[in-house]
Amino acid sequence: MKRLQHFFQEHAFGVCAALGDKLGIASSSIRLFFIYASFLTLGSPVILYLALAFVMNIRKHLRRSNHHSVLDF
Repeated sequence: MKRLQHFFQEHAFGVCAALGDKLGIASSSIRLFFIYASFLTLGSPVILYLALAFVMNIRKHLRRSNHHSVLDF
């Protein structure tokens, strides 16, 4: 149970924290926005949220791979 909670806190909630840092808004306010918008629009912001999480994950991997040279083994 703790591993599942840690996974969601690290990966899922990172989207709200990153958006909050970029926009200068508290991440808890962004989380509430996604929750309320999901109820009002029957879940469509969840798709946006997952897409943002996917993009952030890809960017993290691209940044990590750019630090390595072609000659590194």
